[in-house]
Amino acid sequence: MTTYILGISAHYHESSAVLLKDGEMIAAVQEERFTRRKHDKAFPVNSIEYCLSLEGIGVEDLDLVAVCDLPSEALGLEEKDVREKTGFKGDILFYEHDLCHSAAAFYPSPFSEAAVLTVNSAVRKVSSSIGEGRGRDLTVMGRSFFPDSIGLFYSAFTHYCGFKPGSGEYKLMGLAAYGDSRYADLIREKAAVFCGVGDIKLNFDYFEPGAKYMFLNEDFSSLAGFPPREPETPLKKEYADLARSVQLITEEVILKKAAALKRDTGLPYLCMSGAMALNCAANGRILREGGFEDIWIQPASNDAGASLGAAFLAWHGHMKKERPVTGKSDKQKGSFLGPGFTPEEIGDFLEKEGIAHERPGKEELAGKVARLIAGGNIIGWFRGRMEFGPRALGARSILADPRSNRIHAFINSKVKFREPFRPFAPSVMAEKAGEYFDLDRESPYMLFAVPVALSKRLCRECPRDPESREEAEPCSEIPAVTHVDFSSRVQTVSRKDDPVFHELLKRFYEDHGCPVLVNTSFNVRGEPIVCTPKDAYECFMKTGMDYLVMGDYVVSKKEK
Repeated sequence: MTTYILGISAHYHESSAVLLKDGEMIAAVQEERFTRRKHDKAFPVNSIEYCLSLEGIGVEDLDLVAVCDLPSEALGLEEKDVREKTGFKGDILFYEHDLCHSAAAFYPSPFSEAAVLTVNSAVRKVSSSIGEGRGRDLTVMGRSFFPDSIGLFYSAFTHYCGFKPGSGEYKLMGLAAYGDSRYADLIREKAAVFCGVGDIKLNFDYFEPGAKYMFLNEDFSSLAGFPPREPETPLKKEYADLARSVQLITEEVILKKAAALKRDTGLPYLCMSGAMALNCAANGRILREGGFEDIWIQPASNDAGASLGAAFLAWHGHMKKERPVTGKSDKQKGSFLGPGFTPEEIGDFLEKEGIAHERPGKEELAGKVARLIAGGNIIGWFRGRMEFGPRALGARSILADPRSNRIHAFINSKVKFREPFRPFAPSVMAEKAGEYFDLDRESPYMLFAVPVALSKRLCRECPRDPESREEAEPCSEIPAVTHVDFSSRVQTVSRKDDPVFHELLKRFYEDHGCPVLVNTSFNVRGEPIVCTPKDAYECFMKTGMDYLVMGDYVVSKKEK
């Protein structure tokens, strides 16, 4: 008899829903993709409807509903709220927030046994946790609590550098590459004190708590010698230096925590989740220096993935179901768990809207798109089921030629409408990754920053002015995806995981000599990644993209 479990996360960041069928991920999606409100925290009614409709079931067919957060926790859902919103009459299980992150990290991983590390802010009191997973059993060995939080530490400096806390942390990480760590000692000595192994205490002479985040006060401004940056103002060198100093300290804290976990558990593998697990620069250091044989990070490490953790806790913990693993493949299905659209649905949309298009044969499509990209065109790429999590992995992506030095500035200014210092990620054929990057394993979820191979670099040092990157000479053979510190947040693409995207990369390599493409998310600044054909077309038309590929169809802006 089939068992269905619905997982729910709501009311803080990235509300989401997940459906398990006999322990297998069937669907997972964030509410923001439907409402078009970025980081939407509302109860995920649309996400639940999608999950159920994909399987053709109703709420009465569910066996369990699993919710991230205990009802007593701040902002948590009460049982009556869940019943009112869903109409579900069966058992509803509630799980601690950090435990859901731990479960989302371990249970989908390919490892039978692994150390587990979650690093979050502290919105549910717990800021980080360490533990281990063995088979179906998951044990939390220790927790750090508010206000001792590397996540809140990072968000405070995100705000100080002029970015929005809770959503702009990746901007601070990108800015860090342009700076020097000249404020690191000052911060260590005055503002934040290391305690224990991999923990941090904030000095409240310089920090003040807000409703959700920590903020630096005027005393810190006096200590640093410069005030908080006003959003959208020019980025002076001191802010890049501050970002680099904070990034370095953050890496040190997380690396120490991971190394201690390795020593205490003796386990060869590590699983990670929580919002700070999206810090790909720190992840890269753990991969290189943490002492683990391999690491698996939940692609939806933010609060979206907590719904998945809740569902797996119900399956493996409450229902005591075993957890078969291969040691090679994870259970995340490439994170392609969101809505997809048939050729007929896409064709009907184009015809109904009167949008001119062509439909090359499937054998011709990859070659045609490869030629367009090689010709300097920017491509909106909309195929298959949407990604679960914040990364575009080849289903809802914007693609371009990484060999062009102008592409980086053009996409930032004319397509994404975002800051000029922001880097872009490369997607590379898995079998060619080692030729272009210092990477000896697959990285399908774009969660590790690794160095560009020395053989592909064109200089010893890149110019580091965040306001004028477009004026610099190319620093590698793939400058559009080489950050100023020679790092790249790599996605490896294998034929088994995504045969269509892999074929495009393969054709670009065979026909034009490069197995790498620029891959950035299909959205503009401030908006969620596109979900539907309508979203994709509207985004395409208001940006500097040249062509839109939806399924097997090609729409050209140049031919209008």
